Amino acid sequence: MKHVFIINPAAGKGKALEFIKPAIEKCCREQNADYLIHVTTAAGEAIGFIKKMAASGESMRFYACGGDGTLYEVVNGAYGFKNAEVAVIPLGSGNDFIRLFGNKEQFQDIGAQLRGTATELDVIKCGDRIAINQCSMGLDAEICAKQSAFKKLPFMKGESAYMAATVYCLFRKLNNEFTITVDDGKPFKQKVLFCVSGNSRWYGGGFKAAPLALPDDGLLDFIIVKKTMNRLKLAGLVNKYKQGLHLNWDFTTFVRGKKMSIHSDKIAAVNIDGETEYVNDSVFEIVEKGIKFVVPANSSYFDDRASGKISATA
Repeated sequence: MKHVFIINPAAGKGKALEFIKPAIEKCCREQNADYLIHVTTAAGEAIGFIKKMAASGESMRFYACGGDGTLYEVVNGAYGFKNAEVAVIPLGSGNDFIRLFGNKEQFQDIGAQLRGTATELDVIKCGDRIAINQCSMGLDAEICAKQSAFKKLPFMKGESAYMAATVYCLFRKLNNEFTITVDDGKPFKQKVLFCVSGNSRWYGGGFKAAPLALPDDGLLDFIIVKKTMNRLKLAGLVNKYKQGLHLNWDFTTFVRGKKMSIHSDKIAAVNIDGETEYVNDSVFEIVEKGIKFVVPANSSYFDDRASGKISATA
């Protein structure tokens, strides 16, 4: 197997490359691994590079060395290739997707990554894009779009930028009315705060938006939070939402399914694993066993799943 490390030089506030590249080289030499390092040159460039590499048919493991944006590119490059696996060496400020599988230190252990085990996970298809974590429309997608602007400020990191964007959007972006269809159910029109399609649990630098989601159960967790309160009351609920305590709110609808379609008469933000654009229509649909994801050898994830410590109810 060839180990291909995709390094985002902007990660870690531009300091990631100087320490991760030598660490990769040292570990791969020690373990006699067949490896290649590719430093990205522009946003989105990694997708085409990975597709070209994977098209050779050789067995490859692609490592996203950066933040959640780098993981998005690696997933979208590797998707559709049976010979491609996706791994993560987290160097960003959010690193939300890996939280279910272990901590940042475990994933930064390159030796454990080289010895890691690939497992098949579901993904979310939205148009021609693939998300491994979460998709959404509404307030949280607007926050995600605004977060990128706040992250450019020198004192803002993933979580603080998301909180600042949340406060901003609470006063600017609350008027969403969507027509929503889950699977083959009857469409319903609703004033909502947001609609989340969760394949895994966290986003936005630690917000537990889909607290029971599992990326290998063949279902997506759909969370629809209705707009029934004023800004002041909503602001007081942000921390509970961050902790994942919102599923029992009387204005929250939580269902599991395969597909959610959303229509907005007004153009609205859609979030696809942190990548945002403005649309009228989105469809979030599961692709079962759509990607092979590497769990590092030092993670207890497989044991935790077997014991029920990590489950659809915990």
